[in-house]
Order: sequence, then structure tokens, then C-alpha cells
Amino acid sequence: MPGSELLYDSSVQPAVRAYLHRPATANGDGLVVGHGAGSNAQASLLIALADEFSVAGFTVLRCDLPYRQLRPYGPPGPGDAARDREGLKNAMAALRKHADIRRMFLGGHSYGGRQATMLCAEQPDVGDGLLLLSYPLHPPRKPEQLRTQHLPSLRTPSLFVEGTRDPFGSIEEMEAAIRLIPARTRLLKIEGAGHDLGLKGKSRGEDLAKMVRAAFEEIFS
Repeated sequence: MPGSELLYDSSVQPAVRAYLHRPATANGDGLVVGHGAGSNAQASLLIALADEFSVAGFTVLRCDLPYRQLRPYGPPGPGDAARDREGLKNAMAALRKHADIRRMFLGGHSYGGRQATMLCAEQPDVGDGLLLLSYPLHPPRKPEQLRTQHLPSLRTPSLFVEGTRDPFGSIEEMEAAIRLIPARTRLLKIEGAGHDLGLKGKSRGEDLAKMVRAAFEEIFS
């Protein structure tokens, strides 16, 4: 299994702090992934995905979003989102500096994925596709507070991976939201999983990563 190396670039602001996974044989595709609101780049879900995609030939960068670089614990604040999106964009540029990338994909878990969708809605040419894990459609028990305003402007092909017991959005709610997107989309359902996608251990993470990678390659082959 490939390892990772720390990548830190303070020549840009916000700075890039991330972990680079280099494949044994690169296929020309790059993937940048961000973490959820209460997590960081060391999340076991991101590590499992980075390892699996790297084995398949992707060069992967799992990054600490700018708010996490400033604060080791706690969620992002109301004013952090725009800076975090700029951080994702800087991470994509950093990956291009360190690898010969033909296609660039972007995504993340929960908050990280949401910021990726917003970045691509604002700047359609920034990436070739999105990998969205447990998109936080609304706060738990507050289905009226939908986070869908930007979706009609999202023209980037996207794979959504959702647990069927996610309190941030039911499968039916997700299907309705995805229909707002004027681009090719696919919804991968993880039966019985919550917002963490059922990740309970290393073997489960590897199984989930294989499912996600297979679905991803189908939509972006």
C-alpha cells in the first residue's frame, strides 16, 4: 500500500498543508479531498480513499482546510467558507506542481465536499469532476434549511456518496437536490450508514473505498 508525504506550501495564502499520495504508476488523474467540519486531513475515511485511489493510479492530496490550519479543534466559523474554498483551489494548484496531471478532480467529506461544490459553481473550469461524501444537505432535524442555492449553477459532473441513515439528508431529499444540477451525476447509496458512511474500522474503510472508487471510475471513465 502506498504511503504519503507531507506537503506544505506557504508561498500562497491561504497556505497549503496536505498529505500527498503518489501512485506507483500514475494514470494522469489527480484528486484533492477536504475533510468534514469537525475533522482534519488525518480522517480515516480520507486516508482509506487516498490509498485506494492511489493504488488505481491517481495522485491524491488530502488537505487540511485553512480554518483547521488556524484552529486544531472545533468547527469552521461563519466567515471561514470563502477562505476554505480558496484553500481548496490552492491545494489543486499545489498538486499540479508536484505531478503531471491530465484531469483534476475535487471533493471531500461533508463540509469539505460542500465547499468543493460551491467552488466549482463559482468557477466552472476549476475541476473535471467532483467526489462528494455525505453532502450536508441540511442541518440534522432542520430539513427546511436546505443548502442547495448554488446547485443550479453547478455544471461539474459529480458522484454523491450517501448513507441511507444520514441525518443531514435522506436519500429522497438528496435525489431531489441532485436533480437541480445541470450536469452528469450519480448517487451511490451506502445501506444502513449514517453521516460517517459506516466507517468503523480499517477493513470497513477499505471496503467502502473500493466501492467509491469503482463507482467513480464508472462515471468518469
